[in-house]
Amino acid sequence: MIIDDVTQNWKWLFKNAFDWPTILKNYYPNYPTEDGFENEDDVIEFMQEILESIGDWTNGPLMEMAARLDKEGAGEVRDGRTYLSEPLQNFIKECKQFEVFGLPLPKEYGGMGAPISLFFIMMGVMSRACISSSTLMSFYTSIAEMVHRYCDHETAARVIPQIIAGELSGSMNLTEPGCGSDLSKIKTTAVLQEDGSYLLNGSKCFITNGGGGLAFVLARVQGDPMDLSGISMFFMEQDITDANGEKILNFKVTKNEEKMGMHGSFTTEVVYENAKAHLVGEQGNGFKYMLHLMNEARIGVGLQAVGGIEGVLGHARAYSQERQAFGKPIAELPLLKRLLTDYETERDALAALLADTLSHFDIFLTLDNKNIQTGDLTEEEEKTKAQASLWTRKRTPLVKYYACEAYTEISQRCIQVLGGYGFMQEYPVERYHRDSFGPLLYEGTSQIQALMAMKDLFKFMMKDPKQFFKGVLVGHPTNRLFSDMGTYENKFRAAQYRFKKKLLKLILGTLNIKSPAALTNPKKLLNEEAIDQLMIHAETLCQGLCYLETLRVLASHADKDSTRAGLFDRYMVLVGPRFEGIYQDWKLRR
Repeated sequence: MIIDDVTQNWKWLFKNAFDWPTILKNYYPNYPTEDGFENEDDVIEFMQEILESIGDWTNGPLMEMAARLDKEGAGEVRDGRTYLSEPLQNFIKECKQFEVFGLPLPKEYGGMGAPISLFFIMMGVMSRACISSSTLMSFYTSIAEMVHRYCDHETAARVIPQIIAGELSGSMNLTEPGCGSDLSKIKTTAVLQEDGSYLLNGSKCFITNGGGGLAFVLARVQGDPMDLSGISMFFMEQDITDANGEKILNFKVTKNEEKMGMHGSFTTEVVYENAKAHLVGEQGNGFKYMLHLMNEARIGVGLQAVGGIEGVLGHARAYSQERQAFGKPIAELPLLKRLLTDYETERDALAALLADTLSHFDIFLTLDNKNIQTGDLTEEEEKTKAQASLWTRKRTPLVKYYACEAYTEISQRCIQVLGGYGFMQEYPVERYHRDSFGPLLYEGTSQIQALMAMKDLFKFMMKDPKQFFKGVLVGHPTNRLFSDMGTYENKFRAAQYRFKKKLLKLILGTLNIKSPAALTNPKKLLNEEAIDQLMIHAETLCQGLCYLETLRVLASHADKDSTRAGLFDRYMVLVGPRFEGIYQDWKLRR
């Protein structure tokens, strides 16, 4: 059961949190369009209708299917292939009826050419009911987007229509046994052939949807450096035709992992034995290319987690309003009332952060794709792309970290709302909690995201230390006193100023620096030993940045619309003690 305030929150966000004029200009430069849209309002209305249809499907058939899919699983592996279970086959059929696979894909291949934001929101809506099925859906569209972005036109014209039709999907193949986060240790090899193709040998593990038919694979061309600069990306198909015109199996899926949750999603082992593949882009740039898909996926995972929070809280809220104790619904008992309010505050705040981040990402992606395809951006588009890229890069590890950590925490709390019933499979909240560990781990664990956030912050500091210190000074209360910033931006700036002051004190204390002036040449200070000293604070630093960025977005919304002020105030009360805990940790662990 999904409660009405989730729908109302997203209706407000859809209307107000997205920069639709900039986003839609990149998709529909001229009106009327060939689709019959007369103006921007027509496009927005069309997108809202799609989301309402997906919402109805999520609350009905998909919710009913989720429990069955959890029990029956994704399917089985045999003869080197994956075979989908009946509920997963039915899910694919329904996706095809809704035409979701081609929603954001180019019209020249049979797609609808809609904004990627619409697809990601839709994925979040579906995750309210079943995160396993939304994961499978994502590996249709994201793989098609990669094919369009990096493969030649002939391959794209042949493969993408099959993906849109639901006949092919794919996977991204990075992880190997003993090689997870440190991709420089990849052992899969690629040997160049006379016809320009490559033969790959090796294996990958924990590959989501490994039997979808298509794969982007990281491997090392023989003789290339044994570091990240020696990693290349390859595109391969599971079914190919040999020299005799016979259809053969190009690579094998050898195992489907038995997981604690997300039973409806294949997590496979894939083996390459002289598997034929084609180099994507330039040799040695594989890690760079794969980062694009990983960063896109991390934002998607954040939306999945928010959808999961919305779903599990919906069930907990419904139960608490029906369950009577001490003469009233338990939702009205003071402690539980406070707790549910806190959980729902964090849910709505996270949705706002994801919506704002997704808006930036959509602008960046369309302009970046245009640059790759045509190499022709105007000066204004270059500036817009740079700004969108900056926010996307800054936010990506934060939204992945925050949403996924919150999903696991809140889903656990929802089990406790139901008491003993929460522990029983009769109710779905235990499934939500088991499933929550998937997003927490895939596309980089929380700790990897924290290290990325720390690295980005110190990279910014090293690039322009004066600008960083200027930012601290500008945030001083006396400087804000005579500014024209809104009421809630002022409150946000006060929190940001205190955070930066505490951070500066942490850095000075950890590196044993007597004066901030010494940081004007940080390259001499941030050596390997110093970075190791600071690294223990990566996760608390990431948490603080998550709360700050969320406050930034909520302040903007509250200054724009007074009806959003209550959410800002509730969230400030919620995270205030968390900031104090972070500062105390920094003080004691210096």
